[in-house]
Amino acid sequence: MQAVQRVSTHIDETASRPVVAGTDIKVSQIASEYEHLGMTPDQIVEAHPHLNLADVHAALVYYYDHRDAVSREWHEAETLMTTLQARYPSRATGHARGR
Repeated sequence: MQAVQRVSTHIDETASRPVVAGTDIKVSQIASEYEHLGMTPDQIVEAHPHLNLADVHAALVYYYDHRDAVSREWHEAETLMTTLQARYPSRATGHARGR
C-alpha cells in the first residue's frame, strides 16, 4: 500500500516552527489547546477569530502526522519555562527582593 502524501496550503512549514499559513499561530499551540485544554475546533476558532475551521483541522492533521515533533516542541517550551521561572522568580509569589 502506497503512503498518501498530504499537501495543505493551510500550514506553513518554512518558519522555525510550523504555523497556520498567513498567521503566527503555531500548530503546536492549536494541538495543545485541543489535547491539553480540551477545546473543540469551534472553540479554537472562537479564541482565534482570524482562523477558520479548515485551518484548525489542517493543524490537527499536521499534529497527528508529526506527533513526535510537536511533542518535542511542547517539551522544549516546558523546559524553557522552568528555566526562566527559576532564573526570574515571580514577584506575585513573594520571592521578590525585600519581602
